[in-house]
Amino acid sequence: MKCTSCGEGQLRPGFIEGLFRAHSCDQCQGDWILIEDYVAWKERNPDYQFAEHIEFGNEAEDSKRALICPVSGTLMRKFRISASSAHRVDYSVATGGIWLDKGEWHLLKAEGLAGALNQLVTQQWQQQIREDTSQQNFADIYQDKFGDETYQRLREIRAWLNNHPQKADLRAYLMAEDPYSAER
Repeated sequence: MKCTSCGEGQLRPGFIEGLFRAHSCDQCQGDWILIEDYVAWKERNPDYQFAEHIEFGNEAEDSKRALICPVSGTLMRKFRISASSAHRVDYSVATGGIWLDKGEWHLLKAEGLAGALNQLVTQQWQQQIREDTSQQNFADIYQDKFGDETYQRLREIRAWLNNHPQKADLRAYLMAEDPYSAER
């Protein structure tokens, strides 16, 4: 098979770190993984733990253009790996294959996501990333608006208030223009 990313190399059969089947490009060092191979390996090795806290440089590449599935010839979709990373993996819906650019496997391990490769391309995972990203965007807006110290203090007050047994009465007191007036 011809490489989907560089278009020059050949995809050679092999294994990712000797664990599960993949096809690796002999030019750009990208990897083509079928989810079914990954899941079958996980089922045979349920106790396997990927190393945590591995040292990882910034050598992971991320193809910005749309890639073509090397098996079906259809466009692959890009899926974010987490809310904290802009990195995306390419997924072929037609064949259930994932393309990992050079260094992306090591990035997934460093992020603690190597054991969740099959989950990255699910609707639930991507929805959670969107929700996490939205929450972080709002947090950034509030932090910019109020400043670091005030925002942190507001978060502490909010947590205290939400856990207080009389939170509804406390909110009403805080929101009243004049809490000592019978009129409002």
